[in-house]
Amino acid sequence: MTLTKVQKKSLIDDLADKISRSKAVVFTNYRGLKVEDLTSLRRSLKEKNIDYKVVKNSLAKIVLKNNKIKFDESVFDSPAGVAFGYEDEVEPNKLVYQFKKKNDKLQILGALVGGEFVGADTVKSLALLPSRQELYAHVVGSIAAPISGFVNVLSGNLRGLVSVLKQYSEKVK
Repeated sequence: MTLTKVQKKSLIDDLADKISRSKAVVFTNYRGLKVEDLTSLRRSLKEKNIDYKVVKNSLAKIVLKNNKIKFDESVFDSPAGVAFGYEDEVEPNKLVYQFKKKNDKLQILGALVGGEFVGADTVKSLALLPSRQELYAHVVGSIAAPISGFVNVLSGNLRGLVSVLKQYSEKVK
């Protein structure tokens, strides 16, 4: 079914809006996936406030060119499904990669991160990063380590003093 110019303009505007609001956009090739698998992917992404849309390649190219984003033309040689992550740069990459590990038919073609196009290898690297919560835990642990070490040193001196006083009191008796 061919789209009218008005419909195409509406789709282009919608896609441009989603890309501009997204912190990360992951491009996938969904060819070969069963409908229930694609539905499962959409549901898992939706739980994390990530949209997944099937887009017309020609319209996606227009939007990227209009926004002066350099991209690999080969990404749009096959049917494209796009995951739009609005809250986190890493989460969409991570979730799509985890789904890909379970279902080999899904191919990761690339992503837009921070307004720049990156390849599938970079998407995999981003997916393997620790989560934001884990990184916060590492930072807090790193900050707390010197403080707890200092407290142990101070308490060690007090323990030594108490031990010496106890031995002295036993010797005097």
